[in-house]
Amino acid sequence: MSTNKALSILFAVMFLVMVGFGIIIPVIPFYAEELGASPTELGLLMAVYSLMQLIFAPMWGKVSDRIGRKPVIMIGTLGLALSFFLTAISTQLWMLFAARIIGGVLSSANMPTVMAYAADITSEEDRGKGMGIVGAAIGLGFIFGPAIGGIFSKSSLSTPFFLAGIFSLFTFFMVMFILKESLSVENRRKKSPGKSGGLWITLNGPTSIMYFLSFFVTLSLAGLEATFAYFAAEKADLGTTELGYIFMIMGLGSAIVQGGMVGKLIKRFGEGLVIQIGIFVSAVGFLLILFTESFTTAAIFLTIFGLGNGVIRPAVSSILTKRSRTGHGGVTGMISSFDSLGRIIGPPLGGWLFSISIGLPYISGIMLSIIAFVLFRIFSASHSKGISRGY
Repeated sequence: MSTNKALSILFAVMFLVMVGFGIIIPVIPFYAEELGASPTELGLLMAVYSLMQLIFAPMWGKVSDRIGRKPVIMIGTLGLALSFFLTAISTQLWMLFAARIIGGVLSSANMPTVMAYAADITSEEDRGKGMGIVGAAIGLGFIFGPAIGGIFSKSSLSTPFFLAGIFSLFTFFMVMFILKESLSVENRRKKSPGKSGGLWITLNGPTSIMYFLSFFVTLSLAGLEATFAYFAAEKADLGTTELGYIFMIMGLGSAIVQGGMVGKLIKRFGEGLVIQIGIFVSAVGFLLILFTESFTTAAIFLTIFGLGNGVIRPAVSSILTKRSRTGHGGVTGMISSFDSLGRIIGPPLGGWLFSISIGLPYISGIMLSIIAFVLFRIFSASHSKGISRGY
C-alpha cells in the first residue's frame, strides 16, 4: 500500500471517529440534564472522559508499539461504539458516567495510535505532512459532527448517540478490512518494554519541554472554547446559530492549513520556524478577539487564532516522533495525555478568569502563548542542530 493511499485511509478513519465524537457535543448537556444531572455533575461528566484519556492514552500508545497499530485502533473504535450505545440506552445518571468512563478508557487508544501510524508510514521529510493530515481529519470531524448531532436530536435526544455508535462501528469494520498494519513484527520486537518511556522518564528526557509546550497550547485553546460563546454574546450579541457558523469557519480554515499547507511549510522551513509562527499567530488572534464587535470580526479573529493554533500540533508531533528512540506510540500517547490534561484544566480555569473579567481568558491566552514560545526557544537552544531549519 502506497503512503498516500494509507494516509487517505487514515484520514477517513480519524474523520469518522471525530464525526462520531462531535455528534454528541451539542446533545450531551441536555441528555444529562434529562437524567437529573446538576451543572456540577455535568462538569464532572465532561471531565471524567478527559481524565481517562489522560491516564490511558500513554498506555495504549506503548501497547501499539508492542502488538501493532491496527489491533489497538480496532479496540479504540469498538470501545467508542460501545460507549455511545451504552449512553443511548442509559436511564440513570450513574449509567451515563459508566458509559463515559468506558469510552474514555478505550477510545483513548485512537488518537495516539493513529498518529503513531502516520509516523510509521512517513519519512522524516514528510512527517509534518502526515501529522497535518491527521489534524485536518480531526478538525473536519468536529465541524460536521455537531451539525449532524443537532439535526438528529430534534426527533430524540438518544438518536445522536445511536448514530454516533453506528459511525464508530462502521469505522471499526473499515479498519478491520481495509487498513493494513504499519508496524512490522521485526520492528515490534525491537521495542524494549522496559525502556518504552514512562511519565518520569518523559519528564526528565531531552524532549520533555515540548510536551509542556503542547500542554500550554491546549490549555489556552480549551479556555477559549469554554468561554467564547459567553464572550461573543456579551460583546457582539451573537447567538448559538452565529457561533456555530463562526466555529465552522475557523475549523475549515484550520483543516485546510493542516491538510494542505503544514507539510509543505515544515518541509521548506522546518518544524521550529512553523511552531514559532503558529504561536505568534495564535497570540495575535487572542489579542484581536478582545476587539470583537460583530459576527464578521468574531469570525475573522477566531479564524486567525485557529490558523496559528492548527499548525503547532502537527509540527510538535513531527519533532517528537523524529526524536523517538523507543517507539512512536509511546511518544504520541504522551502527547495525547498532556493535551488531555490541558482540556481538563482549561475550561474551569477559563470560566474562573471570565468571571473576574470577560477579557481575561484571552489575555491569559496571550501569556500562555508567550510561555510556549519561551519553552520552544529553550528547547531550540539545547537542541541547536537541525531544529530551526530543516529538522
